[in-house]
Amino acid sequence: MMNNGMTAVSAMSVALLIAGCAMTGSSGTTASTTPAGTSKPAKPAATAAAPARKPDRLENIPLVWKPTTSVAKFGVIDLTGLSDTKVQIDPVADNRGERGFIGQNSEKQPARKVTTQDSVAAFATEHMKELFSGAGISVVDSGGSAVLKSEIQQFFVDETETYKGDVRFKISVTDAGGKLVWSGITGGTATRFGRSYKADNYYETLSDSFIQAVFNLLHNPGFRTALAGGS
Repeated sequence: MMNNGMTAVSAMSVALLIAGCAMTGSSGTTASTTPAGTSKPAKPAATAAAPARKPDRLENIPLVWKPTTSVAKFGVIDLTGLSDTKVQIDPVADNRGERGFIGQNSEKQPARKVTTQDSVAAFATEHMKELFSGAGISVVDSGGSAVLKSEIQQFFVDETETYKGDVRFKISVTDAGGKLVWSGITGGTATRFGRSYKADNYYETLSDSFIQAVFNLLHNPGFRTALAGGS
């Protein structure tokens, strides 16, 4: 009798367990809420911020006077009639669109810029006076018998296989009373080889181009006549 009773109890326990599993829809594990055949949506990956563009190595460099030549090396300047002339060199004007853009390396694209935050106009004024004085012309700050006004039209080096400089000025000369006695364009160029995208090569090419532009101006007979007081 006892064995039959225990068997009945065991059978009832098994039946209750089966019924419980059927009601919960599981065999003792937690039921999934995701429909069969689908997966949970992946979390969107974080978008990496685009790295900030590093400036080229020759952006915002200082302007440096670094000539490899001189006015005298281009030839003799005839100073006949200029011994009593006092030249007043007014501050050079610079109306270019990108005043600080002074060169570029075009060997690869996009081209690498060469820029400066220094004043090209102030740089040009200083060295214009220096070169005139070095050529033997008397330069004064005010009260000149001839007044020289200059405007930068080009001040640039383009680097491909070589460095090619181009410096140009629009020039006018007035007498002491303000009368225009001469106007014209002067320019100079320079070409040099050197290691790619090096500041010293840009400095040398710009300086040598500048010197040639001043030599060409001083070598112009009409300009010298204007300085001497002729019309």
